[in-house]
This record gives sequence, structure tokens and C-alpha cells, in this order.
Amino acid sequence: MRIMAFDYGTKRIGIAVTDPLQIIATGLDTIHPNKIIDFLKTYLQTEQVERFIVGEPKQMDNTPSQSAPHVKGFVNLLKKTFPEIPVEMLDERFTSKMASAVIAQSGMGKKARQNKELVDNISAVILLQGWMEKTR
Repeated sequence: MRIMAFDYGTKRIGIAVTDPLQIIATGLDTIHPNKIIDFLKTYLQTEQVERFIVGEPKQMDNTPSQSAPHVKGFVNLLKKTFPEIPVEMLDERFTSKMASAVIAQSGMGKKARQNKELVDNISAVILLQGWMEKTR
């Protein structure tokens, strides 16, 4: 079964998923929040997901950031819609900066670093990799 991670934003949600053996995290897609539940219902018809990981937005002093209420609403929606799939929160500080650095190091140009969908997608991959490293 797969693990799925979300980098939640009010404009876009970056989604990453593991392979069935939970060895590799891969970017899956970037979806508008209004379309996420339909996307997940379709995805779950063909794939089994064991757990959802959601990035928890925190400030440097460990207090919730401004987007925390939106993320909490998203988590509640996941729990309500998919009660059989546990949801776990993971600190997402620096994932966007790390994603931009990964894009830069890959040799892609400035335009790619400014592609917010790509940054959100890679942020979700970084979040999922962090969870995988933490639980091994």
C-alpha cells in the first residue's frame, strides 16, 4: 500500500506518493483545493493508500503559521471523507525553500524555480521523504 503526502495551499495542493513497497517518494500532481476530493476518490479506485501525510505549517518559533486553520480544515475534510485512512501531520518548515534549491541544482532555469506548481509538487515529495526517513 502507498503513503500519500500533501503540501496544502489555498491555491494549490502538491501531492506525492510512495511506490507500493514504500521505498521511493514521487511527485504525483498539483491540484486546486476545490478538486482534491474528487481527485482522491478517483485515485483510490485503483490504488490503495495506507496513510495520508499533511504538511503542518509552523513558524520558526514552533507556533502555527497563518495557513494553519486552512490546513486543519483540509485535515478534517480528509478524515470525514476517508475515515479508514489515518492522517498524520508533519512539520513542513523549509520544504518550499528546499524544493526551489532542488530545482536549481537540477539545472532547470529560473522559470522552473518560479513555477509554483512544480515547487508545491516537489515540496510534497520532500515532506513524504522526511516522513519515510523518520519512520524507518
